[in-house]
Order: sequence, then C-alpha cells, then structure tokens
Amino acid sequence: MTNYPKILSAEYYRDLILKISFSDNSIKYYNFEILTSKEVFKKLTNLNYFKNFSIYSGGYGLVWDEDTDIAESELWQNGTSTP
Repeated sequence: MTNYPKILSAEYYRDLILKISFSDNSIKYYNFEILTSKEVFKKLTNLNYFKNFSIYSGGYGLVWDEDTDIAESELWQNGTSTP
C-alpha cells in the first residue's frame, strides 16, 4: 500500500477548485468539476456547500458530509501544480 502525503491545509481557490497543501511540502490544485457528473458529488456544484468542507483527522482526506468525501491519495495523485 502506498503511503501518500497527508493534507495539512485546504482552501477554496476559485470555481470548483481547491488549493491543497500536503505534508511533502507540495501544493496541488484539484478541480472537482469532472466529478460533479457522479451522483455523490453533484452537491458540490452549490458553491456555499463546496466551500464548507473539513479535513479528516490526520489529513487523510476532505469531507463535506457523511456521504461526500475524497481521499488524500486522489487529491495528491490527480491534483495539478498549477490551477
């Protein structure tokens, strides 16, 4: 099992993009727009909802509610270094 860097902080950047800082000192931008076609992520198109996330204890992912979350591995692997 790969040990991915943990999330140290995350903030709204613009549109459906978050800026995420990881424990390996990398900063990634993750665009959630492509995920909103999946039922579980449709709620993220509401910007007030989208901006209201928290970081899982230990930096293992981001969570919006009990049904909507995303792992640090997805964010780190598929995030980009530029927005």
